[in-house]
Amino acid sequence: LNKNVPIFVCTMAYPTVPCPLHIFEPCYRLMIRRCMETGTKQFGMCISDPLKGFADYGCILEIRNVEFFADGRSVVDSIGKRRFKVIQHSQRDGYNTADIEYIEDQKVR
Repeated sequence: LNKNVPIFVCTMAYPTVPCPLHIFEPCYRLMIRRCMETGTKQFGMCISDPLKGFADYGCILEIRNVEFFADGRSVVDSIGKRRFKVIQHSQRDGYNTADIEYIEDQKVR
């Protein structure tokens, strides 16, 4: 998973840290549904950038559980997995996507 990765532009996320999300915007509802249907259960999280749309670095989040509501909203239980650097910013159907490369963290002994 490193080409056309869906990007949720919201807050800082970190590896191993839970990131609960309330999804209500139509573009992100579509993004989460696609993440679940394709089986990847992963997307990128980046903070906003006024010039580029979103930052050049972020964290992959893995969806642990999604609770869908009748009105289309959902609550997503996700957790940070790996940090990444954005190689190319793009968009798909109203939400951001990116080509990324993973950043390898050095293990603490």
